[in-house]
Amino acid sequence: MKVGYQYASPSRCTRADNQTTLGLSPDLSRDEKVSFCGKLKHPLVFRDAMLMLREIVISDTRKKTKERTDYFTWLDEEIQRRVKAHKEYMPHVREALQKEMDSYDFQLNHKKNELNQLLTIQKNLQKQIDQYDAWKDYYKIERNFWKFIKDRDYSLWFVLDPVITVHKDQVSFEAFSLDESTYGCLSVSMDEFDLLQTPKLGTTNIDFSAKLEKEMQRFRSYTDVTLSVNPEGFSIDNEIVPEYIEKKIDLPETWIKGFNEVSAAAALSGIELALSPSDMYDICAFLRKHKEKKSPRYMKWILEPGQKVQIVFEPFGTILTLNAVYEGSQRREEKIWGRRRWLVVEKLIPLAKAFYVRILGFGMPQFIRADMGTMQMTVGFSSWSSNDWVKGTAFHIMAGFTGEGCYSSIYKLLKEQRCLSMDEISSYLPDQKSDKIKAGVGMLFRRGEGYYDLLHHKVRFRHLCNTPIPEELYEVSNLELDVEKISKLTFDNMTVRYSHRQEFIFTTTYKEKGQESTTELVIDQDGQITKIDCSCQKFKRGERNLSDPCAHILALYVASYKLLKLKNLEYEKVYKINDIMEMLL
Repeated sequence: MKVGYQYASPSRCTRADNQTTLGLSPDLSRDEKVSFCGKLKHPLVFRDAMLMLREIVISDTRKKTKERTDYFTWLDEEIQRRVKAHKEYMPHVREALQKEMDSYDFQLNHKKNELNQLLTIQKNLQKQIDQYDAWKDYYKIERNFWKFIKDRDYSLWFVLDPVITVHKDQVSFEAFSLDESTYGCLSVSMDEFDLLQTPKLGTTNIDFSAKLEKEMQRFRSYTDVTLSVNPEGFSIDNEIVPEYIEKKIDLPETWIKGFNEVSAAAALSGIELALSPSDMYDICAFLRKHKEKKSPRYMKWILEPGQKVQIVFEPFGTILTLNAVYEGSQRREEKIWGRRRWLVVEKLIPLAKAFYVRILGFGMPQFIRADMGTMQMTVGFSSWSSNDWVKGTAFHIMAGFTGEGCYSSIYKLLKEQRCLSMDEISSYLPDQKSDKIKAGVGMLFRRGEGYYDLLHHKVRFRHLCNTPIPEELYEVSNLELDVEKISKLTFDNMTVRYSHRQEFIFTTTYKEKGQESTTELVIDQDGQITKIDCSCQKFKRGERNLSDPCAHILALYVASYKLLKLKNLEYEKVYKINDIMEMLL
């Protein structure tokens, strides 16, 4: 998807005495002309939060290609060692073989000479042809150009500038990492500002360059900082006309889909742990001091009801005991991969009052929220570094955001109200069914026209791009169609058993193309998936966990979610759907 941005001038910091204005240039190609001007009450907290947001944008944890010089050095030495051993123990055999090889080498060299003469003729002819080829150096020049851009200024290499949205109650800054595995959202309450003008609501991209980052690093406690979002741009002085900037970027499809999938994952239920800054410091300090060199590379969270949270760091086997106490009712063990990405929150440890870690289950994303008073930083991580938000689970299906529903009504409502909870949306649309409302909200997310605020548990209106997203990026997928196709069959054949471990065990069977498959899903009292299994070929060929579910598992999860509030079930008794319907009636 090709996107163009237009800025009246570069974003810049201007200073006069102890007064500093952080001027952010918005994208002029958007319909909504966003403007904002307010004096920050805690500029240093805002500075560090914004610098952390930029670190998220530039983060790239994808595996880098390693040099194999050590291997080839060893290979040469090994060859020499074997040759020496051969000379020592088999001299006569070697002499006979050497004579035979020499004769073959002579014949081979003669053939090589003939072949080299033909290759020389071919190369000369190719050079004559290449002289008339207008595209002969195109790819080399293109590679050198992008390498120069990346080395010189990372800001020109980013796939998208951060997105800023001015709401009635807050100003939010969103960013997505280069490797599409980490999401960041800084929410700044209006109480943080002394407003100097009436804000104009809306969403825009902001020009946030490496030069602006260096200017922000100069903020000090004795300087007053004013945040200004001005469509007219910013000049060095009154006599200089702002420099007009245009950026044209080809956005990857996975980048857009991943950005939108974050909202669906944030809407899922999960376990939230309240950590103190010292707890987060202990986690980051361990990650800094220990660099794993072999597998497994995960941290296992051991959650015992009423006990302090423990983390086992593998492959070291070290146990870290936190001050946080797990308030849940059931013992749990959660494994988290891609843990080194957590170091991005280090900068906020001295500023945060508390950290809230939200765990959605095995193979699912995690969210960390840093509470800094009037500012809140929410960071979302995919299940592991190499697994971005698109490759993993279809979160919008698990959240019930399937189909289009009453999308048009929800779009109009959110554009007018800007921010509403799911219950408030239902009250505004009393004629619409709940599943249609959820589907409409999901389509809003997939079109990039809204996001889920994990802090307030509300849906906020926001246009991700300045142009409509192509239909192929949000259209109903084949997986979604398969789930919809088998959902009724799932519900009719489903059975429920409540185990002594206080877990719901859902099972169902399918018959497709003459083959029968059995699906099982285990969900605990916290609504977390503890086990999944399916005998279908797709699931067996995949990762065999929630990071790569089949349509059967997703359909069973959607059907079972409505039954998690059942009470007074007998232990180990198998209930069919008809039995459950009789209980409800």
